[in-house]
Amino acid sequence: MGGTPEAIGRRLGELAKPVFAAYMAQSSAWAAVSRWRGSAFAQQLRAAAERHFPAHVAEIDAMAAALDWPAHDLFLWNCRGELIHNAPDGCTTLAVCTPEAGLIAHNEDGDPHLRGRCAVVEIEPVGKPGFVSFYYPGSLPGHTFAASRAGLAQAINNVRIREPRVGVPRMILARAVLDAATLADALALLRDTPRASGFHHTLGGTDAAGQVRVYSVEATAQRSSIVELGAPSGHANHLIHAGCENEAQIVTDSSRDRQARIAELLPALGARPDGEAFVRTLQDRAGAGLPIYRDDPRDPDDENTLATACMRVEPRGVTFDVWQDGVRTLGLQVERGA
Repeated sequence: MGGTPEAIGRRLGELAKPVFAAYMAQSSAWAAVSRWRGSAFAQQLRAAAERHFPAHVAEIDAMAAALDWPAHDLFLWNCRGELIHNAPDGCTTLAVCTPEAGLIAHNEDGDPHLRGRCAVVEIEPVGKPGFVSFYYPGSLPGHTFAASRAGLAQAINNVRIREPRVGVPRMILARAVLDAATLADALALLRDTPRASGFHHTLGGTDAAGQVRVYSVEATAQRSSIVELGAPSGHANHLIHAGCENEAQIVTDSSRDRQARIAELLPALGARPDGEAFVRTLQDRAGAGLPIYRDDPRDPDDENTLATACMRVEPRGVTFDVWQDGVRTLGLQVERGA
């Protein structure tokens, strides 16, 4: 799909419509988010989004029209991370960077109701590089895992910030990264945009000299911490960079256990793990605590692993592979544009 923001939003809404009403009817997260209708804070979030990224607000509004939903309600849903602490968005990400390539592997953990009901979309906005992204029905693409034709790969981890503030909602900022022309532009967006809450972004691409780089970015309401990655590393759903102790956050048992299990497993992978090793690690169900791969209907955070991605970042573009239930279901080469 592609074209104007309105055309993109309309097509996203049409794609979501067969499953969206039933999804939202069962969603305890939406029941909590909807209580913010008409609030001053919600209006301030929309104003900030319109000021900085009007095209992405237009995408949401067109999506809402195609879904027969009020635009302000769908905008609220796309601000769920700012409005509630228990949004059902989890995820675990592994990354490594060598002189030849960067690897970003990611478990997309979300509402179990959406198992088999999500999609991978290819979008070509007018005047932008274009991208491929995992898509939750009714949510802007970008807050999951994605690769752009600017040679960027992005994987997002939910972090539960206790003190949001007026600024750009995190899902809109994550979507904006996919329109960035360069890795430097993407990092500048995450550093300089006033942020309402926070995500962890694992971001890979090539620098101005053509060298592959991978970064771990904790972009929150209070700070933007950017750490370049070389050795294998992992991130679950809480802030771990130096200085994060000054920002109030919720760390669930699952997030804590997954971060600890990553620390146990990574040393055995060596300095240059391949994609197969990363995907195998993301399918781990062992360990003393709650597992990395999440398929328990009684998961304490109400999240299950919906898909696993492995993205290999090279100067020519991004190799984009997706697994579901341990089976590789998609393989794409997202070539870098001219």
